[in-house]
Amino acid sequence: MAPSHDSPKGDNIALDIATLLLHADDRFANVVDRGVAPSISVASTFRSYPGGGVADTTCDQYNPSAHIYSRYTCPLTTRAEKVLGALCNGYALTYGSGLAAAYAAFVFFKPKRVAITGGYAGTHLTIQTYQKSRGELNPLEVIGIDDPYQPGDLVWLESPVNPTGELRDIRAYAEKVHAVGGKLIIDSSFAPPPLQDPLQLGADCVMHSGTKYFGGHSDLLCGVLVVKTREEWNELQLDRTFLGGVMGSLESFLLLRSLRTFHLRIPRQFENAANLAKWLGRLTTIPAGEEWDGVQSGVVIRVWYPGVSGDKEQEELLKTQFNGKGPACFSFLMGNADHAYALPHVVKYFVPATSLGGVESLIEQRCTSDPTIDRRLIRLSVGVENLEDLKEDLRQGFRAAAKGMAKL
Repeated sequence: MAPSHDSPKGDNIALDIATLLLHADDRFANVVDRGVAPSISVASTFRSYPGGGVADTTCDQYNPSAHIYSRYTCPLTTRAEKVLGALCNGYALTYGSGLAAAYAAFVFFKPKRVAITGGYAGTHLTIQTYQKSRGELNPLEVIGIDDPYQPGDLVWLESPVNPTGELRDIRAYAEKVHAVGGKLIIDSSFAPPPLQDPLQLGADCVMHSGTKYFGGHSDLLCGVLVVKTREEWNELQLDRTFLGGVMGSLESFLLLRSLRTFHLRIPRQFENAANLAKWLGRLTTIPAGEEWDGVQSGVVIRVWYPGVSGDKEQEELLKTQFNGKGPACFSFLMGNADHAYALPHVVKYFVPATSLGGVESLIEQRCTSDPTIDRRLIRLSVGVENLEDLKEDLRQGFRAAAKGMAKL
């Protein structure tokens, strides 16, 4: 095990988030080229010195202060994990993508069964891939998330849920699965810290698609697993070394750069989303045949957003496990499937694309990514643009879609 002073958990974790994001990795600042910003290292292997090396039994290839080979550790990834560990108040490990992190979690927990319902389609496909590795003699059973649990079960819970943004009761699922000796992993990609702290709510592991809010600029792929102990982190890192799912140096650089402004981006995006969801919710109440704020009745018929949907359980969860007004990625249902098909291509500022969490707002007819979804459902990822501009963009988009003006 690496010395305790080389813990992957970030330094100065008691600091305010704004200071923490900029200084949790200060101990690894480059003292050679004296750059304020970290340099991009493209080295795949690192020079050894007397008394250290792979053949030296006293050497620890996982010591983040003594890099040997970049499949183990490298400077920028170490720094990014320092910041993430401090931000998430745990031990964070990065991967080449969110699904690489998901696969690593299945390898780590070795579940007898996986309990999962709905959510991101990619996770279900990753489970199918993991099932292949189990073989016919040791099959992996998949059950519903609300089915009875057994010892050895792994509950895979998204909260908020993709694509609607609905919340699930993390503490309740933790208590249920722990009562039989199972484990709970939370996909918290829709709710980065400090908006939600699944470890405090009882989760055994937290997964983030770092591509989303941690990256925040739609320019990198990243996955993150966060665990409670150094021993768990060590095992995950050993697995990662031989699964090969490490991030590249450029991605690590982009991630670290993006984390510096994380605390500025997140409040803006989530505030924008709350106000936009409230406006969309008002559209669902327009009396038949009437118009409000430039939008005809029947254009939007449902909004999934805590406090807007009218679901009391969602409102209560928002108060008890979510530190904010609600997710910045949520969905609404249009009255006409053809209009929903056209809408992403007639708006001006919402970008017609999948994914979420970037500073630019995205819009997607979700069935194009997941064919099981209602064709009328639109998923929004709200960015940092001016709120009134986003409203007007949707307003004119609704009109254009209804007139069949889509240039497809």
